Amino acid sequence: MKKLLFLLLLPLTSILPSFGQNYQLHSVYIYSFIKYVQWPNTSDSEFIIGVYGNSPITDHLKKMAAVKKAGDKTIIVKNINNLSNTANLSILFVSKAVSGELDSIIRKMMGSSTLLITEVEGAAAKGSNINFVIRSGKLAFELNRSAMDRDNLKVSSELTRLAIII
Repeated sequence: MKKLLFLLLLPLTSILPSFGQNYQLHSVYIYSFIKYVQWPNTSDSEFIIGVYGNSPITDHLKKMAAVKKAGDKTIIVKNINNLSNTANLSILFVSKAVSGELDSIIRKMMGSSTLLITEVEGAAAKGSNINFVIRSGKLAFELNRSAMDRDNLKVSSELTRLAIII
């Protein structure tokens, strides 16, 4: 039932006006990704989302984390100032504010089993797992299947159907 609800509601989010970046909508997508991606290491009691680079998404993710869980795990949102602090992350969101570092970030995160989410045009083709893009004035996301395989992340077919596959 939850999968059906997600599939019905996620496309509707694209009808919301996108005046600039709507980071509340980004956080809704990210929470949905948690439900439809399987990580290899699930023994931790916390599900940690890191945000690298200054972004308004941090506040939206923290509000979401205060009322939601990742399965039975508490969601923790952290600002990441140094990429050496990424070892326990389940998700790393990379702000467009640090887009100049994208190539080195992708190299650093390869094989880490951390879902790398970006918001820079062309980032999925460079190796990001998921990349937010604006298409026809609406928020969408690209999914790089080979990057998901490389990082031992399994994505559900439901999520794949909604993505722009790279």
